[in-house]
Amino acid sequence: MAIKQFIQFYVGDEVYVIGLTEIYQILKPQEIFKVPNTPPFIEGFLNLRGKVLTVFNLRERFNMPIREIDSDTRILIINYKDMLLGFIVDSVTEIIRVPEEEIVDVPDMLDNVNRRYLANVAKVDEKLILILDLDKILTPDEESQVVDMVKQHKEDVLK
Repeated sequence: MAIKQFIQFYVGDEVYVIGLTEIYQILKPQEIFKVPNTPPFIEGFLNLRGKVLTVFNLRERFNMPIREIDSDTRILIINYKDMLLGFIVDSVTEIIRVPEEEIVDVPDMLDNVNRRYLANVAKVDEKLILILDLDKILTPDEESQVVDMVKQHKEDVLK
């Protein structure tokens, strides 16, 4: 019986997870370089030890009401197709271990979140935990736009 490990976090009232191996780092909020004329879900850019990465606000991405950044807010730095991306989340709670057989397809009745961003759900203690599919967070056009924006603003962010 294989066990999968995930980082558990909240966006709004929903519990999400991302595979532990996809997480590069978890940061407290820091200064983000704002860029005009970007989609609302792009918060801006972050200089992480000389690497420029795009930071997304998952509340915006999931069409949830905006919330002020507070002491619980975190930025999940994830590995995504040879890039590092940051996701602003409301809080990070723990590492969870889920037996592979408890990971199932997204049920049809799940309508409280945009299903297009989910890979599966995990059944943990009678609750469903939403497993994000990182390949679905960005459309191919958005991914290309992010790469272009990083190239265009890299020098400004690294100053």
